[in-house]
Amino acid sequence: MRDDYIKGALKMVDDPNILVNLVSLRVKQLKRGNRPLVESLEKMSPEDTALREIMEGKISFELATNLEAHGNR
Repeated sequence: MRDDYIKGALKMVDDPNILVNLVSLRVKQLKRGNRPLVESLEKMSPEDTALREIMEGKISFELATNLEAHGNR
């Protein structure tokens, strides 16, 4: 993974733990055949593609509330 992509993605997602989870989920989707949301003239790894998608605001996330996380008890 390219350091500049990691630094750029961390500007969009402050928490490194959340970033790791986002990249992991997106890499799985890309490896299953989902199309990249960014174009590139060079061949990029799925990890770099996911980081660029996050950097460019093509992928977002929403944190679950306590009720959602614990099943509305």
